[in-house]
Amino acid sequence: MTDNRSKEMTRLAISALEDKKAEDISIIDISEVSVLADYFLIASGSNRSQIQALTDNVEEKLGRAGYAKKQIEGYDTANWILMDYGDIIVHIFDRENRLFYDLERIWRDGKRVDLEEFK
Repeated sequence: MTDNRSKEMTRLAISALEDKKAEDISIIDISEVSVLADYFLIASGSNRSQIQALTDNVEEKLGRAGYAKKQIEGYDTANWILMDYGDIIVHIFDRENRLFYDLERIWRDGKRVDLEEFK
């Protein structure tokens, strides 16, 4: 079962992604199927600069709210950036890699959550 901390982090991350015009944001509640995190957030950017800007904005917004990142991977190449915040994991892809890795399919045992639940 997810807690308020996870939901608040997810809400802030979505807001940060939307601020920088992320495409196709999806949320998967994986709390019932994995101990990795409560939520996966998956979003796309159209180019390297935008993907890095999305990442920077998520890091800044969560950081200002007092949520420290555990790790970020893939920032330099920016075709798939993984941001691990413990309770949530944010994946920001370019279009090609998002289609290729298809996390929504791999994590289909998780529960898809409507973005509106975090507004």
